[in-house]
Amino acid sequence: MASSAPPSSSFFVSSSSTTKRPPFFFAPTSFKFYAPTASDSNSSSSSSSLSSTRRWFNPLRRRKFDQPPQIERHWVEAPHQPLASSERFSVASYNILADRNASQHRDLYVNVPSYYVNWDRRKRVICKELLGWDTDIICLQEVDKYIELSNILVKAGYTGSYKRRTGDTADGCAMFWKADKFRLLESESIQFKDMGLRDNVAQLLVFEMCEFDSRRLLVGNIHVLYNPNRGEVKLGQIRFLLARAKALSEKWGNSPIVLAGDFNSTPQSGIYKFLSSSELNIMLYDRKELSGQKRCRPAQVLGKKKETVGPFILLDGLLNCWTDEEVKVATGDSGCHSAVHPLKLNSSYAAIDGSTSTRGFNGEPFATSYHSKFLGTVDYLWYSDGILPTKVLDTVSIGDLVRTGGLPCKKVGSDHLALVSEFSFLDANNASTEIVAASASPRLDNEEQDKLQS
Repeated sequence: MASSAPPSSSFFVSSSSTTKRPPFFFAPTSFKFYAPTASDSNSSSSSSSLSSTRRWFNPLRRRKFDQPPQIERHWVEAPHQPLASSERFSVASYNILADRNASQHRDLYVNVPSYYVNWDRRKRVICKELLGWDTDIICLQEVDKYIELSNILVKAGYTGSYKRRTGDTADGCAMFWKADKFRLLESESIQFKDMGLRDNVAQLLVFEMCEFDSRRLLVGNIHVLYNPNRGEVKLGQIRFLLARAKALSEKWGNSPIVLAGDFNSTPQSGIYKFLSSSELNIMLYDRKELSGQKRCRPAQVLGKKKETVGPFILLDGLLNCWTDEEVKVATGDSGCHSAVHPLKLNSSYAAIDGSTSTRGFNGEPFATSYHSKFLGTVDYLWYSDGILPTKVLDTVSIGDLVRTGGLPCKKVGSDHLALVSEFSFLDANNASTEIVAASASPRLDNEEQDKLQS
């Protein structure tokens, strides 16, 4: 399906009755309805009367217990934070499922009614979600209908920027921000193809708050390579993004950083460890298991009674599975087995306790994406020193997700759930950011890590 995006790979745009869902079960393709026959005359008159007036079961008739689950999301606020200032902003990260991808991968949505996958309907639902949350900055992935979305969001007061993927793909990353709250100072688009790291792209934008011109912010938006077998490419993409974010932040007075996106890696993975701890010994991992995606088939997730954690430790005989070229892609140096990055990052969702029905042991959502071949978390909102998350929009429980049969659904326009967080700049008159970073996000101490790795 052709994209509505123009041929240009990146550009800016400045501001100026739904159908009821059928029951959730498999129904036969044809039905035989009751019709009296001659043999029925042998039945008693009362039986005959009952037969001719009986209301036969229709499997397509809505029953109360067949109603789809209500996908309700609620804000969860952080405890009292004396270090937070009144200067706040909100960020949303949302993989909106490119129309072309939905059309080409219908096998992922076999349990989803086709009208929930239809782009025109999904566009309305997605925009209703985004405008309902009223976030200041919106980071979108898998955008192949940028102009259509932009026409709606610009009317709501947003300005937008778009970077299309390279190669023969039609989607890309887009960022929108409220024109009356932020001024754009600088933007940088990253084409990972230029570094030999596939056709994925990322965005880095530096903003200044209109009301508080001393408050600057760098926001990154990325859609990491999907392929679960190419862990070294995923690491290379993320490592390069973080290095560029650090450089751009320093250029603008060490501006705080928010990194949004679909990282195609689970909270139990080596890549998550890399992001949260700033380093990773890749020789402890099989590169084909580095992202943790292969452990997230719905049958696997729902069949497990206990969450599996820790790195995918290799047997001694497999330590040489990394080639020199793969090591170089992952770490930047074929002679170095440790991947490192220069930022101190925390996850906004891990920093604020949510419901036990929606969160895993490390504070991340149980799931941010659900279709017939995946049920798990791959989306994150990371932040650096200088800001604090004050609240997050909690996700939904595994039970509620499963009862939908898969995403998209009535109230969700994609096969992902959006992540939304409000942040506050630190009050300069209070404690340093070093204290905040140490307490903001839960981290495992050495003893706990040893237990998990044993």
